[in-house]
Amino acid sequence: MMHVARTWLLATFLAWAFSAAAHAFTIQEVKSPGGITAWLVEERAIPLMAMNFSFRSGSAEDPPGKEGAAEFLTGMMDEGAGEMLAQAFQIKREELSFRMSFSVDSDFFEGSFQTLTRNRTESAELLRLALTAPRFDTEPLEKVRQQFLLSVKEKEQDPQSIAWRAWMQKALPGDPYARPDQGTEQSMGAMTADDLRATHRRIFTRDTLQVAVVGDISAAELGPLLDKVFGGLPETAPREALPPARVAQGPQLEVIARDMPQSVIVFGHEGILRNDPDFIPAFVMSEILGGGGLESWLSEEIRQKRGLTYGVSFGLSPLERTGLYAGMLQTRNDAAGEALAAAREVMARMAAEGPTQQQLDEAKTYLTGSYALRFSSNAAIARQLLGQQQQGLAIDYVEKRNALVEAVTLDQVKAQAKRLLHPDRLIVTVVGRPEGLN
Repeated sequence: MMHVARTWLLATFLAWAFSAAAHAFTIQEVKSPGGITAWLVEERAIPLMAMNFSFRSGSAEDPPGKEGAAEFLTGMMDEGAGEMLAQAFQIKREELSFRMSFSVDSDFFEGSFQTLTRNRTESAELLRLALTAPRFDTEPLEKVRQQFLLSVKEKEQDPQSIAWRAWMQKALPGDPYARPDQGTEQSMGAMTADDLRATHRRIFTRDTLQVAVVGDISAAELGPLLDKVFGGLPETAPREALPPARVAQGPQLEVIARDMPQSVIVFGHEGILRNDPDFIPAFVMSEILGGGGLESWLSEEIRQKRGLTYGVSFGLSPLERTGLYAGMLQTRNDAAGEALAAAREVMARMAAEGPTQQQLDEAKTYLTGSYALRFSSNAAIARQLLGQQQQGLAIDYVEKRNALVEAVTLDQVKAQAKRLLHPDRLIVTVVGRPEGLN
């Protein structure tokens, strides 16, 4: 009875939160005089503006031997621009109290910018300089290099990073997706200012630009701002299109021996793309099986019933050129075989039987209610809207998303479980001294 009461209270709160957050704003499509498109949520209550943007060119397009070039570039974007040296640029940024950060993944180079309304004009000018005229001076370049080399060394010793990297190399042999986003000691150690300039020319073009803006700015004000910040970028740049990535067939097993008391196990196989017509039913099924936000089948069996791990996750990971379905758990070395066997058994049961109607209903209640928590601030809304653009979703997806989840039927979930789950074809990489694997 207590479980039912807690579930009802959670559902009530989350439903209210979604109503307050997701339905409280209107998304406008704004086109600047220069032809740059952005999605805007105008929110005048607080004198702040958040802007998230991305370019559709990530670390997978780093040239061979220059792995990590895009990652290196993220660290150089506030190290001086135009006529301003690094120190002068950073002092001015502190005076204006604006935030600017950059990140990269396999497919996208992203930026985040937040500014007070009163400082918007000056802050946007510094952002413009950073995007269009970054400096790659020797002293800050060497400082950033040392930071990245330290990070690379740490990842090369981290068991989870080792396991995931090995898994990607098994799943996507020879594909750029399988290369380390952060590069290697050799590639980062040899990176030059010319390499970074070439990477900047490749990435920063208007034809791949996507922008989401939330806060104290109108559509009439945003158009000229977009042209000011991004209008100086070239329209396009020569790029070599990468072919679709092909996921290898399992079963495959690789053990990377390390003297440690626990084994890190990464397991998975091919998934689906985000534009798959059955993605939403597949996503709901995946959350029931191995999602981190609710009581998943894998967690119940491996963690709660058997006590073999503190946590297990397994979910869909759609990339631009392929889809993956993968997850990870960590367990004692002597329990590695049992834990992996349990994961296979749970996957096989889901594929054969699927969830119950009650389990589906509980998952839909959680997924629709918790959606509101993604829109907790202007910056969070901007991140969500940018992600929506990156995935090729329509501008009204926020309004329709929960209805799409609610419409998922038990038959659809069972069909996706049969279609997508292949425990006999798992690619597995293990770091540690595992026992009992086969």
